[in-house]
Parts: sequence; structure tokens; C-alpha cells
Amino acid sequence: MNTSKLLAFSFICFVLIVLTSAAAPEPVLDISGQKLSTGVSYYILPVLRGKGGGLTLASRGNTSCPLYVVQEKLEVLKGHAVTFTPYNAKDGVIFTSTDLNIISSPRKSPCATSPVWKLHKVLTGVWFLGTGGDEGNPGADTIVNWFKIEKSGQDYVLSFCPSVCKCNTLCRELGIYIDGGKKHLALSDKVPSFKVMFKRA
Repeated sequence: MNTSKLLAFSFICFVLIVLTSAAAPEPVLDISGQKLSTGVSYYILPVLRGKGGGLTLASRGNTSCPLYVVQEKLEVLKGHAVTFTPYNAKDGVIFTSTDLNIISSPRKSPCATSPVWKLHKVLTGVWFLGTGGDEGNPGADTIVNWFKIEKSGQDYVLSFCPSVCKCNTLCRELGIYIDGGKKHLALSDKVPSFKVMFKRA
């Protein structure tokens, strides 16, 4: 076998190894080991303890709308429950690496916007998660409403890397960005990934 054929064969083998080793979507588990399900409310809690509680909604500055997704200051506070609506649900189970909408459970709010999470660009290079998104209807017009739950070692992270349409988008795990004394869930290369776990509400 000459050198060029050997190189081509090696490259094909490498591609096949990469493709077969890529993690297949798997059911997301809550802290009790149960599969996350559609239509069920969950708290999104930090894996690292001592630096704040679960995710909740709050206004930013002097504006009441939209509400933004922030981390509770106190560890004992679980935050505000959410439900997950996957683009392509299988038997009502939430899988990793699957496009989904995140929807805050109904509550009284000064905001008339929808409870569906979406990205809001508020600072240069920083997008905050907030309410006001559209549920379903995947496509270019709703691309900022789609998120994923990904494995990170034994833990999970939330990410923005939508595949519901052939659109040019950012692709990054979400982290915590401090602004005005509040810890915002954000998309930015300036923050490390925020590892999370899920607790049934």
C-alpha cells in the first residue's frame, strides 16, 4: 500500500472513530435518578454549593419587562420552577443534545410577555436569558428560543446551540454573568459554564 492510500485509509478510520465515539443523546436524570419528563416542573439548581441558589426570574435595572433568568443569592432558595418542551419528544422523556423550549411555570408577574425563555442581547458580546420567547415553531424566526441540556462529566449544563434550522448561530454553554449585583444566566465567552442539576418541583 503506497503512502497516499495509507493516509487516506488512516483518515477514514479516524473519522469513523470520531463518529462512533460521539455521545448519543441519553435521558436527562433529576437528582433522584428519575428521567426528566415533559409537562413536569423542575427547579434548576447549581451543582457547586455555597455560591447561590437555583434559577429564578427578576427584572433588570428600572425596567420591569422582560424578566431575566438570574441565580438566587441564597443557597437555600430553589428558584422558580420550569418545564421543558422538546422539539421532538420521545415518549415524554427529555434527552440530552435535543432542542427544547424552557418555560417558567405560571406566576403573577408585572410582565405581560410569554414565560418562554429566549436570548436578549444586552451588552457587547453578552446575551442574557429572559422571558418573551415563542413556544414551538422551529425556524430562523424563533432560533433564540431553543436550548439544550448537555452532559458535562457527571453533571449537566444548559447550552445554546440550536439545530432546529440550518441557521448560522452561536454555539456555547451558558454561564453566570454578574451585572448590577445580579447573577444572570448568560451566553458569553467571558463566563465559564454553569453546571446544573434538576429537582422535581
